[in-house]
Amino acid sequence: MNLRDAALDAWSVLLPVTCAGCGADDRALCPACRSGLHATLHRRQLADGTTVVSALRYEDLVRRTILAFKEQGRTDVSRPLATALSVAIAAAVIGRVELVSIPPGRAGLRRRGYDPVRLLLRRAGLPQPSPVLSATHARAHQKTLDREERQRNLAGSMTANGWLAGRRFLLVDDVLTTGSTLMEAARALREGGAEVVGAAALAFTPMHFGDSQLMPSQTRDKGRVAGLRWAKEARKYRLVPLGVAPDGTRRTPWKFPSTVAT
Repeated sequence: MNLRDAALDAWSVLLPVTCAGCGADDRALCPACRSGLHATLHRRQLADGTTVVSALRYEDLVRRTILAFKEQGRTDVSRPLATALSVAIAAAVIGRVELVSIPPGRAGLRRRGYDPVRLLLRRAGLPQPSPVLSATHARAHQKTLDREERQRNLAGSMTANGWLAGRRFLLVDDVLTTGSTLMEAARALREGGAEVVGAAALAFTPMHFGDSQLMPSQTRDKGRVAGLRWAKEARKYRLVPLGVAPDGTRRTPWKFPSTVAT
């Protein structure tokens, strides 16, 4: 038994916990479930041409773990999820970009007390999303809506905060279901003058994207190592958002590698 396992055993006595993936005692994620969250990247092009790279398939273990993280307050499983998301971001990014996430709904933010995507980015040691998108009106809950209903529900629901010409963005989301949310965000950014280079998602739903293209060069442990290397580079250079700093100086956009060595 290593030092980490011993510390987790001691902690489980003070604060009993069960595995979010399988329900086993004494671990937020047991070793078997943790290994099942290693990224296996898939690429998909949405109807508007936006390319999305996803790290995991939203089913079984992955689905249970993400639901525990988002709906049951299980932030103790955020680190392995953050690692998987960082792998997808590393594979999707092209040149100098800013990250941007979907504006969270007020009801969900109040219920959880945190924004899942922002928390995952923070856990991964990556820059926080630029505040360039706003919701124009409340959106109906989308869980029971089909693809066409989701598109109607989301149409015109986001707007860019100001003119964004000359700025390049990578969209980041947690679960890719039909792609309607990402397409609406991309539309708002493009109408604001920005360039959208693509999107990265933690997981995708096979029911809607069963024909997604597997990216064999960035799978499992290789992809995980690539994501960790990329995250380390982001921290090394203390990357900051594009814009004006508190002292009035212009900030430099984040520069990410266009390719990631494995």
